[in-house]
Amino acid sequence: MPRIRVNGAELYYEEHGNGSETIFFSHGLLWSCRMFDKQVASLRDRYRCIAFDHRGQGQSEVTHDGYDMETLYEDAAALIEVLGHGPCHFLGLSMGGFVGMRLAARRPELLKSLLLLDTSADPEAGEHKSQYKQLAFIGRWAGMSVVSGPVMKTMFGQKFLQDPTRSEQRREWRQRLINNNRIGSARATLGVVNRQSAYDELEKIHVPTLIIVGDQDVATPPDNAQRLHSKIAGSQLVIIPDAGHTSTVEEPEAVNNAISTFLANL
Repeated sequence: MPRIRVNGAELYYEEHGNGSETIFFSHGLLWSCRMFDKQVASLRDRYRCIAFDHRGQGQSEVTHDGYDMETLYEDAAALIEVLGHGPCHFLGLSMGGFVGMRLAARRPELLKSLLLLDTSADPEAGEHKSQYKQLAFIGRWAGMSVVSGPVMKTMFGQKFLQDPTRSEQRREWRQRLINNNRIGSARATLGVVNRQSAYDELEKIHVPTLIIVGDQDVATPPDNAQRLHSKIAGSQLVIIPDAGHTSTVEEPEAVNNAISTFLANL
């Protein structure tokens, strides 16, 4: 699959389907475009789907700097422009949602719609900051396997974590977590933890917007999604039962149905 240099970083991306409209997929912290495999498989017969890895994560370059949300937003805008697929639908989960909000508020000409999954416009909550910074430090110097337990409990809901029929899937995602580049993961985590609020920019978002959140999300709980919904005019809110912070993996059919319905009604 191709790589492309934009905004000082070589980004990995995958392109599937050849529809007349394009959906960009922007992943959450510590993962990669793999978290959208079920969504791409569902949508590729109707849309061109482009899923990419943010700098320092997945198969993209581990750069020395540029992990703040402002730079990641600039990375995404440059990627859309260089690939020539704007205006597009932009789907961002968690960290990807931080990027998507900034795109919609600042570069609306690049977007047809915005899909925000398990994300927030607020800065990181104070009670989480020190915990996440400590996990980033340990992960960088001792390896991601040491922190995989608490990270999995943050990233996934209780149903997914306790279902005996999904033990192999849990092992797969834990291994993906462990395989992350330690330096890139630590830098990306600090970029997320130290992010600035985007809440005051939400009133500038006028593209059609869908907000999705799992009802078991402990990283960005449903209250965060409600705040987005109340601030983005005309937005739609869908709460996914039995899903945590990684709803695209935990409850893919429910997420896919919400996305397809939203796009079909635009």
